[in-house]
Amino acid sequence: QLQLVESGGGLVQPGGSLRLSCAASGFTLDYYAIGWFRQAPGKEREGVSCISVSGTSRYYADSVKGRFTISRDNAKNTVYLQMNSLKPEDTAVYYCARFRRRQPVYSSTYGSCSGNEYEYWGQGTQVTVSS
Repeated sequence: QLQLVESGGGLVQPGGSLRLSCAASGFTLDYYAIGWFRQAPGKEREGVSCISVSGTSRYYADSVKGRFTISRDNAKNTVYLQMNSLKPEDTAVYYCARFRRRQPVYSSTYGSCSGNEYEYWGQGTQVTVSS
């Protein structure tokens, strides 16, 4: 069964850190860009960060640049999102998803890191930043 499973969320104080994991099963990540997205209550889903198949191209939303880092470990079939200097406005459910189009291993594309380009959404992991 093809699926993505997020983990690593939790409650953290402002300024703290968390590392989210997105583990794939039923397929290999080697040929797919992966994105992290989030949705806060009452707000639209937004693309937080995306990474190409090759890992050489990465997108970050302006709101997280310099604080979040996306990475991938294809040997573990997992993509990570390291989140540092967390702010209350980072509170949301975080989801990972797979780019719809299979890419060659040297590909540097992740589309526009827009949710409608991605599929096989995980169940999400809650991140709450509060003192």
